Amino acid sequence: MGMKLEGLVWGISLVCGVFVDLSNAQSLVPAICTFGDSSVDVGNNDYIYTVFKADYPPYGRDFINHKPTGRFCNGKLATDITADTLGFTTYPPAYLSPQASGKNLLIGANFASAGSGYDDKTALLSKAISLSQQLELYKEYQGKLAKVGGSSKAKSIIKDALYLVSFGSSDWIQNYYVNPLINKLYSPDQYSSYLIGIFSSFIQSLYALGARKIGVTSLPPLGCVPATITLFGFHQEGCVSKINSDAQNFNKKLNSAATKLSKQHSNLTLVIFDIYTPFYGLVQNPSKSGFAEARRGCCGTGLVETTSLLCNPKSIGTCKNASKYVFWDSVHPSEAANQVLADTLIIQGISLIG
Repeated sequence: MGMKLEGLVWGISLVCGVFVDLSNAQSLVPAICTFGDSSVDVGNNDYIYTVFKADYPPYGRDFINHKPTGRFCNGKLATDITADTLGFTTYPPAYLSPQASGKNLLIGANFASAGSGYDDKTALLSKAISLSQQLELYKEYQGKLAKVGGSSKAKSIIKDALYLVSFGSSDWIQNYYVNPLINKLYSPDQYSSYLIGIFSSFIQSLYALGARKIGVTSLPPLGCVPATITLFGFHQEGCVSKINSDAQNFNKKLNSAATKLSKQHSNLTLVIFDIYTPFYGLVQNPSKSGFAEARRGCCGTGLVETTSLLCNPKSIGTCKNASKYVFWDSVHPSEAANQVLADTLIIQGISLIG
């Protein structure tokens, strides 16, 4: 894997016209700031009262030191692998963790919280850190950064940092589809438009706070997630096509909104990462990428596990080799799947690191 990463960084270096000396571990961007849900949470939920936690085995069993960190994965998230590829030797800390202090803040921070969404009401359901709260924490971070590095260095870091945003899945799976107060009042198309309005405002807020390089993940094929198939698929073969078409519709609106925002701000580089296509490819043809199982996760039964009630140290049936599984639990990709996704993220996001 090391050779693969070095080759990838070398390739990016050539494309960007930058030479990176890996022996000095110089990163291509000074910092990474991340906002989002469980797909990018690196441990903030360890420090709040919520049902969505991953601070116990078997989570993290294939991570550094083989210990759980609060990541909803057996190992690294796609954003961790991206940080590796960009030359980071340590990961930006979870903002609520004790590690988020002093010089550690110079490489960025992670504000993501499992169970959060574009819609603040989504976070309320699981007591996660809402998008609005994540933005407030980021403002607080900027103040701390200025104290640690001085105001001019802080401004430079904020301007050149990479901002990653990954929301949306919880809005649909944990809120819209299970909440009659919303799905009886709003069609999926109307709810999409509502979320896109929040997305646009959030990007405007980040821009106003100094962000200039922002990468946003699209929705994955939510209808192919094992928990979704179990809950909404009525044991049908394959993915839940209605849910996938809702995700695709949302993604179209996301791309349109991003194009509009980019036109408004000529010095903003805003990239929408297409997660849907590579993820759908993994689920439809797992063997092509070396996977053996895409219908259920590695942990427990792999069909409904999302909380400690079902994926835990005593889970019967947890697989021995997670690298053969597209999903780690019933919702989240394995590290091996995250590697495939991260490879496409880097290629799609080259304009963000130039």
